[in-house]
Amino acid sequence: MKHFKYSVACLMVLALALVFIGCAKPPEAEQKAAKAAMDAAVSAGADKYAAADLDAAKKTWDTAESQVKDKKYKEAKEGYVAAKAAFEKAAGAVAAGKKAVTDEANAAIAALEEAWAGVEAAAKQAEKKMKDKTAEWEADAKAFVDGLKAAKDSIAADPIGAKAKAGELKAAIEKWDAAFKEMLAAPAKPEPKKAKKQQS
Repeated sequence: MKHFKYSVACLMVLALALVFIGCAKPPEAEQKAAKAAMDAAVSAGADKYAAADLDAAKKTWDTAESQVKDKKYKEAKEGYVAAKAAFEKAAGAVAAGKKAVTDEANAAIAALEEAWAGVEAAAKQAEKKMKDKTAEWEADAKAFVDGLKAAKDSIAADPIGAKAKAGELKAAIEKWDAAFKEMLAAPAKPEPKKAKKQQS
């Protein structure tokens, strides 16, 4: 009889263990919550303005996903909870990241305006020496002014794009700064007359 009771007890423990194992399910609610937090972070612009935080959150998400595949549901549940918090952190960091890029774009544009004023002053000094470059200068100057205005106008909506545009506009300043320095450094035209005087 004792043997029978022992067998029944073993069977009960085994049955309970099987029921418990059967009840362990993937943490779907936590997974959905983490996915929603991920989508919110991306739509807030975390991929642009809080990329490091977003990458860290995605690694936590990927770990939880692989734990689900390995049926490590308890660890996966914890992973999804951590991923949700990490995605929320990334979404929260967007405002600070955007402000930093906006400040950089504003500084870049202010530096461009200052440098362009110098280039325009050099253009006035080199006006008589420009010759065949006048049309090119006028076209580039118009393109620069239009590009600068577009960059300024886009800072609020797209500071990254504005900063990139400022970088492109810098090339026009460098080009004309070098050209005008060369023109202004070139000797004045009356030199051939001096040469004639020396011959006579």
